Amino acid sequence: MAVDPSTGELINNGQSPRFKLWLAFFAFSTIVMGSAVGVKKRENQVSSNSVWAVFCSAFSFTVTGVVTMMHLSPMLSDYIVGTKWEGIITVVLAAFWSATVAVVANAATGLAVDASMDNTIVNGNLYYFSWAGFVTSILLIIEYLRGVFGVDVYGTVRNRAARLTLWAGLLACQLVVLGASANIFDTDCTDFNGYAPESAYCKRTKYGLSLGVIGTLFSLVIVAMKMLTTVAPVVVEGVLAFVLCIMNGCGVAFLTSAEGPGSPIGNLYYFSWFSWLVSFVLLASVYEDYRGMRTPENEEVKVDGEIPVEAIDDV
Repeated sequence: MAVDPSTGELINNGQSPRFKLWLAFFAFSTIVMGSAVGVKKRENQVSSNSVWAVFCSAFSFTVTGVVTMMHLSPMLSDYIVGTKWEGIITVVLAAFWSATVAVVANAATGLAVDASMDNTIVNGNLYYFSWAGFVTSILLIIEYLRGVFGVDVYGTVRNRAARLTLWAGLLACQLVVLGASANIFDTDCTDFNGYAPESAYCKRTKYGLSLGVIGTLFSLVIVAMKMLTTVAPVVVEGVLAFVLCIMNGCGVAFLTSAEGPGSPIGNLYYFSWFSWLVSFVLLASVYEDYRGMRTPENEEVKVDGEIPVEAIDDV
């Protein structure tokens, strides 16, 4: 075990703590590349979406393979581990994979999700491992910032304000619900493309759109308050968490049921459930904080700010 004198990062035989993430990213890129090539070969007419999926996965396969090999060499690792090039590469790959997930998970493209089969996942490897690659790219950025610049993202977020990570997670989930609902509505509920606009299916899709918009706005308000002021009133958090918990509970019932647009396994199904679970955990956390504020110990503190002090007996 050695310490990089320039960054203070711990390095184990030329390998940074991010070596396992790079290795996993290489494996995910390999799987996605193989799946994307298979999809491209089966297409009667090659689409730009399949070309993008192949290009992105092949580019990531090459880059992550080179970076992984450099980690294995004590001599070459000095040129990549903890350098600005590693940071640039992680940011570029994250941008590539965010676009790849948007293309692959879009039922309209037909790469991993087939709109003609009720948005059913038809290529599990391409769907799930594209998400795995995207998550890994984000983790690489976080670990790079923490290891090289001493920016403890986890600790900073945890100490910044209570429940900030949960609200940020809910914001991400609601954005996915919004995007998935909008995509389904454009595909199935416009110009009578399969369903009449006034059908139960399209009405539930509209509810998904409304839920995504409201959930995104509510979550964004709390995240902004916590980032700018480090706090948000517990009452405000409680009210918004309660409303979102009820709305997401209804969303799970309406969207993922047999007649709902999220009944097939896909983004809308998963993130409808994730949104409800996170909102429920948020509501429980706010309730625990509220109960903590009402404990007898806290009630001893006077309204005018006086704190009871025990009398000291004369010696």
